[in-house]
Amino acid sequence: MTKVKLSELFYVDDSGIHGKGLFAKKALKKGRYLGTYNGPETTDLETGGPHVLWAEQDDGTWLGRDGRNILRYLNHHHRPTCEFDGFDLYALRNIPADSELTIHYGEEFVEAIKNEEV
Repeated sequence: MTKVKLSELFYVDDSGIHGKGLFAKKALKKGRYLGTYNGPETTDLETGGPHVLWAEQDDGTWLGRDGRNILRYLNHHHRPTCEFDGFDLYALRNIPADSELTIHYGEEFVEAIKNEEV
């Protein structure tokens, strides 16, 4: 896996989904490694902030990183363009330049949103 300079691939702009979003500066190919979600690590599930990405470890425990790079601007979508493998981000399909990159936040997030809409 080659180290990626995020500022060469992405920019942050207003999102039609929510607040700010992460957009592709150039076309990105399906399966491409896009970068790593970096930030201070935590194991405290109760105090995680809005930009903490949680990844299940091989031993079944959860490790979070409080995002400090621009990958923290990834918004949720039910048909995401990207997914994390641990803290590494990959393209699920070809992504055209100037498209917003999205991930699926997980079923717990979807259920929480459904409950807010009631």
